[in-house]
Amino acid sequence: MPFSEFGKVPTWQASARARAAVLPETQAQPVIAPGFLGKTVVVTGGATGLGRAIALEFGRLGCQVAFCFVNLPGRDVRETALLTETTLAAMGVKVFADSCDVRDRKQVVRFIEAVRERLGGVHYLVNNAGISHDGALWRLTEDEWSDVIRTNLVGAANCMAVCAPIFRSQRFGKIVNISSHQATHPGFGVTSYAASKAGLEGMTRAAAVELGPSNVNVNAVAPGFVRTERLQSLPPEVIDRARASTVLGRLAEPEDIAHVVSFLCSDEARHVTGQIVQVDGGLSLETR
Repeated sequence: MPFSEFGKVPTWQASARARAAVLPETQAQPVIAPGFLGKTVVVTGGATGLGRAIALEFGRLGCQVAFCFVNLPGRDVRETALLTETTLAAMGVKVFADSCDVRDRKQVVRFIEAVRERLGGVHYLVNNAGISHDGALWRLTEDEWSDVIRTNLVGAANCMAVCAPIFRSQRFGKIVNISSHQATHPGFGVTSYAASKAGLEGMTRAAAVELGPSNVNVNAVAPGFVRTERLQSLPPEVIDRARASTVLGRLAEPEDIAHVVSFLCSDEARHVTGQIVQVDGGLSLETR
């Protein structure tokens, strides 16, 4: 190398520095304090089972909690909702609970308006409300099929549509939809349920595209078998088979799912969107 060239930056390195210099700065985030403390989460179907665990998880993290519910045949959900509300209040959580049929957009609008009035805003939405009608495709009635689709898919769409303008205006929001491993690994007799959850996963990805420019994250969690009231109603041999089908050899506790939901709403997951997170103990790895 000629002495006159000594100390000069190589051409390739100079080019790299020039390219690095023009990289845009990270865009400033909205003026909303980090962390969960003082923010409000809305959990649909939050009175029982997995929804209850999610509501308690956010309460433990310092959130204000709003949840909705409907009475179901053979179950006094209103009484369970009162127990969940009382538990949250005993934790020092500001809570609002009310009945709301998510299949009805007008009821969703009224519920979200009441949440904003009582708790001051909405920052997180967890679409957990869901039902199932098990049975072979050719045995399902039109009403049974419609019930599942309207609750699991249309209900989630209603809640996202109502909350989206709020999230867009404040340039902050997190949405987590509760799907199922059966969306991609269905068993026998779950056609309507699998269809609703597969649609929910597609809607999750599409909504992530639409809401991303407004700094809104949209993801889904797909649990396997979770130890809730519904699972406990199944025959012991079915539960044993479900447990044996997982790689980890165990069923999920509701808290296992709730922890992942809260992570997806955390500041640490700010760059995660449009994803379906399998929380199934490796059930989806099962070879058939």
